[in-house]
Amino acid sequence: MDAEIELKLFMQSQYHDLLVKLLNGMSESTPQNTRELSNKYFDTAALQLRRWKMGLRVRSSENFTEQTIKTAGSVIGGIHTRPEYNVPIEQKIPSLNLFPKDIWPNEADIDGLQQDLHCVFETNFTRQAWHIYIEGSLVEVAFDVGEVLANGESEPICEIEFELLAGEASALLHLAIEVARTIPVRLGKASKAQRGYQLSGHQHSAPLEKIDYICLPTDKSLPKTLEVLLETGIERWQIIESLLIETRDIPHQAKLWMQLRACVRLLRLTLSQFGLLNKQVLQYFELIEQQMQFIEPLQSLSLILDEQKKLLGKRADKTVITELVMTKVTELVSSHKLAHLWQVPEYGQLQLSLVDLLLKTTNGSHQMVDYPELGLFANHLQQDSWQKIVNLMPVTAAMDSLDYQKVAQRLDESILVGFAYGELYQAEDREAFRAPWQDLALGIQTLGSYQLLSEITQDSDIEIASWLEDKAQSLLFAMEHSRKSALKNQPYWK
Repeated sequence: MDAEIELKLFMQSQYHDLLVKLLNGMSESTPQNTRELSNKYFDTAALQLRRWKMGLRVRSSENFTEQTIKTAGSVIGGIHTRPEYNVPIEQKIPSLNLFPKDIWPNEADIDGLQQDLHCVFETNFTRQAWHIYIEGSLVEVAFDVGEVLANGESEPICEIEFELLAGEASALLHLAIEVARTIPVRLGKASKAQRGYQLSGHQHSAPLEKIDYICLPTDKSLPKTLEVLLETGIERWQIIESLLIETRDIPHQAKLWMQLRACVRLLRLTLSQFGLLNKQVLQYFELIEQQMQFIEPLQSLSLILDEQKKLLGKRADKTVITELVMTKVTELVSSHKLAHLWQVPEYGQLQLSLVDLLLKTTNGSHQMVDYPELGLFANHLQQDSWQKIVNLMPVTAAMDSLDYQKVAQRLDESILVGFAYGELYQAEDREAFRAPWQDLALGIQTLGSYQLLSEITQDSDIEIASWLEDKAQSLLFAMEHSRKSALKNQPYWK
């Protein structure tokens, strides 16, 4: 049995030659033989191996054939650790009896499994490999280019795997960061097996409805809290990416983009709160935030689609307006695809920096001796976040639509702080305090909706300007009343 410890990055094929040149030119780099690898993945009709979190394949090349089974492992950020068992064979069908008996669950009927095995999908790719010494560790870098095949369909493979052969797992990350300085990459959550199951129609990415309260550690340890917040953020980021790739529904894509921005913002807030937001990582966040500026209008336009009855009422031209809005939403989503974001080098550099921080947190590199216990720490963060909102919109000030738009991001971030630590407080008190602030955030989005409606109907025959002005003024009146009431409420963390 071998314990496979690896980090996977996805990249785009146009950087093939640049990556090869980079890896060939690294000190302590030894190129290995290039191989053509054919892989067939097996399971039962009921996908019993998948249910047990096992992956079974037969891999063939010119001079060898071996069967491999990988059992359930763990993932920290993007670093995967899984036990695997490799057995040389001569046939093309795996023989389960060749694996150790103790890897199977007690209820496993090995003979029954064997009879029910069939090939679910294939992956065929060319593998270029290098052995690279870094920081006293030996890492195998494998660059795979090929395709996943299932049900007559195919999906391209273009990925880099960093596998630890000897030494410390941190070497994987440091080598990956070195590559990311030159090649635009992103964390690769889905293994070839996961992608094969998805293409075959046997697996779909788990839904992620919203950024919700995070399940914090029961021991209220600050290092463990940081670990949970980072791990949850990185995991959700990758899930949202997977869903964005899979979905073809434009309104659903719009919501996923909003969730992605919220996830990235929450990670930035977390690093800032724990004093880990250095200048370089902050620059990464700021650049990604700039790339996501289209999400603000997308959020307001999506609100119109979701709340047609509430926002457009009984207008006779409601259908025409909705069609114009849908056209604009489609235009925004279509012109801001993930592939464009992946071309930004800082995207992958930020992801890897976060995994690096997570790994250091997990192995105890961050000492937090001066931090209070979690409850006091969360109280301080909540108070600081809320005080900034109070300073931006004091009860004595009168705010117009533009004033509210200016505080939109700060209010959004304050709400996200509450999501991160909300589990520590009584739900009734927490929700009663947060409700008016969430209503204000919704009001700001609605004001943005009115502004965009004015813009997209300018060149049409729709008479809407005075109607929108009346709606905006009515909403502002209600928001001002809600804001002043909310500012008088007693915070739930005191």
